[in-house]
Amino acid sequence: MHKVLHAVITSLFLGLLCKTSGAADAASNRSTSETGALQLWQIQKVLASKKYVDLTHAFAPGIPRWPGFPDEVRKTINWYDPPKDGSTVEEKRPDTMGSGFFSELFTHVGQWGTHVDPPAHFINGLRTVDQIDPKEMVLPLVVIDVHEEAAKNPDYTLSLERVKKWEKDHGPIPAGAFVAMRTDWSKRWPDAAKMENKDATGVAHYPGWSLPALKYLYGQRKITASGHETTDTDPGVAASKDDYSLETYILSTNHYQIELLTNLDQVPEAGAIVVVSFPKPKGGSGFPARVFAILP
Repeated sequence: MHKVLHAVITSLFLGLLCKTSGAADAASNRSTSETGALQLWQIQKVLASKKYVDLTHAFAPGIPRWPGFPDEVRKTINWYDPPKDGSTVEEKRPDTMGSGFFSELFTHVGQWGTHVDPPAHFINGLRTVDQIDPKEMVLPLVVIDVHEEAAKNPDYTLSLERVKKWEKDHGPIPAGAFVAMRTDWSKRWPDAAKMENKDATGVAHYPGWSLPALKYLYGQRKITASGHETTDTDPGVAASKDDYSLETYILSTNHYQIELLTNLDQVPEAGAIVVVSFPKPKGGSGFPARVFAILP
């Protein structure tokens, strides 16, 4: 399985590079830059032929969020309507700034919907959103499927033993990977109460990571980032006590994470590529992200 994993991830790129390299040797008058462009265009054609899975929730006012954050406020400031009488005098709706096109003003916290948490979200002095290298945004995708365990036990935490079982089945987790924990918790979206899953005493019950698993992934396997379907890295029981030690650990390693992923049930456990994209607010503490997988 180790060979299969690496073949799926690398053969697409390396195979194409080898083929186009041979073509470049035959056309010796072609410049290096032209050859490189053709190689990349061939890769893009192959990628475009693959199946894509969006791992991102659409966001709007009222969506599930960390309970300490305010709701989104959205206002239309320009609308299409032309002057009603056909004159050249510009008219506008009384609640907008102008007409002729559609534009909106969004007010929301950085950690909104499917979002990126940069290291600076928790750790003063570490990287902000704009300091994350684009090379950290296209990665091998590892999906550890524990949705059955989470269905039986909402307080489930991903153990080191479960991570090593994934490796037994698929081979070593590649360095630089994005590791996603599939719990199917996203199927509760957009019901905030179901996402929190509080008991009669107000304690939340939803799955999370464990410190041994995270230390193994970031410390030994040298992954680039991780993500999950819940609002927090830490399980609900811990978050209810304001214990965010697991999220603190990830961000303290100067790596980013993605929260509130979805559609992980449509992605294989090994072999896909993930693209993690987001805007570039200068000095930003977080921002909504657009995350998608490209399937082998």
